[in-house]
Amino acid sequence: MNAFAFLDGIDAVEPTPILIAPQPVLRKVARVVRPEDMPELRAALPGMFSAMYKAPGIGLAAPQVGLSMRFAIVDVAEGEDRAPFVMINPEVIEESEDESIREEGCLSLPNQYADVMRPAAIRMRYTTLEGTTEEREMDDLLATCVQHEIDHLDGILFVDHISAIKRNMIMRRLAKEQKARR
Repeated sequence: MNAFAFLDGIDAVEPTPILIAPQPVLRKVARVVRPEDMPELRAALPGMFSAMYKAPGIGLAAPQVGLSMRFAIVDVAEGEDRAPFVMINPEVIEESEDESIREEGCLSLPNQYADVMRPAAIRMRYTTLEGTTEEREMDDLLATCVQHEIDHLDGILFVDHISAIKRNMIMRRLAKEQKARR
């Protein structure tokens, strides 16, 4: 059985609402996913993928949709070349000494961007939807995206990696934009 069969009709799935900072769940350390959580996790995936693709975005962590559990979805492919990736209880187990700077944004901080320095390559361990533990090496955009999503599971936002002055400017601008939308 294809674990991602639901993606065939993903455009018709109602997107799960994405929480906008400063929602408290975005600053909480998410709890470990347990076997008994799998039905809820699986039920959440179609709405999460729909929200991520429609945003458009390349990653979405469970806390961003109000679930304080350690799982996230990622897909850095474009167009019809979707390459969905679900990581349950992920952890970075090795980081390169080389770092790279990449402009990051976040679906929970819409229209806000900043250059963030992170390890250029990582090795991570995670559990798949099928329940197997795997390790995977990654670099470039995928490594950045995975680190960003794991940060969400630890209550960390990309703005926490930049100076306080820049962070405060972004958060004020976000609050102003959100107030104007109401």
